Amino acid sequence: MEARAGVKQIRISPQKARLIADLVRGKDVAVAINHLRFMPKKGARIIRKVLEAAVANASQNEAIDIDTLYVKEIQVNGGPMLKRIRPRAMGRASRILKRTSHINVVLEEQ
Repeated sequence: MEARAGVKQIRISPQKARLIADLVRGKDVAVAINHLRFMPKKGARIIRKVLEAAVANASQNEAIDIDTLYVKEIQVNGGPMLKRIRPRAMGRASRILKRTSHINVVLEEQ
């Protein structure tokens, strides 16, 4: 049995969020949440909330034992970019891309 959770258009670069996601992929849910709780990164707090949401979704299904869940799949995809302009020398302008992420988590019983 699987449980899923996802969040869209989070204001963090997908590259930065993938660094955190790679650390918890394949781990037991309790261990993953514990690692994320003490990690001093913005992405750790966001991914921990998505993991906890997936656990809450799993608790609604009585056929799933929450204690045996592990992170089967975690995807961080790029979302829409906020485009901003920064003034540069000699009247020119350069573009700043403020990136967003879509995060999806799939939990499964061992």
